Amino acid sequence: MIDSAPTGVPFPNRAPAAERPSALLFACRMNVIRSPMAAAITRHLFPNQIYTRSAGVRPGALDPFVQIVMEEIGIDISTHVPHSFEELEDTNFDLVVTLAPEAHHKALELTRTNAMDVEYWPTMDPSLATGSRSQILHAYRSLRDELTMRIKKRFVWQPRGND
Repeated sequence: MIDSAPTGVPFPNRAPAAERPSALLFACRMNVIRSPMAAAITRHLFPNQIYTRSAGVRPGALDPFVQIVMEEIGIDISTHVPHSFEELEDTNFDLVVTLAPEAHHKALELTRTNAMDVEYWPTMDPSLATGSRSQILHAYRSLRDELTMRIKKRFVWQPRGND
């Protein structure tokens, strides 16, 4: 979507404020798979444009498959430390994108005391995948690719010259 001036002439490369928040939180159940992937992808696609963090309803243990599939696309998340909503240093977000039902309920509780929008993006939990290592990695790659597509579309990503 492109804004237009009163004369009807479009403003190129300017996404409406509703499409690109300045502060964004991704939230899932344990902050080890979906939300850290989404946050890392957003920071990669929108460097220094969107303040992005992630949290879970409760913190969990690191998932090694996440690091593997993110490294495949050139994103290092090896320093990610899972944490909960309560451990967030800042809760001044324009938008919270929830990726799991539990996180959605928790985010809606935040709207009681903070002015923010909440969107629910239902996503699969690849940790539930079974089968061979290859089949499990396929589930994680599918999630990564789905998140990338949704983030690009929702926040109106425009490729840079070398992308």
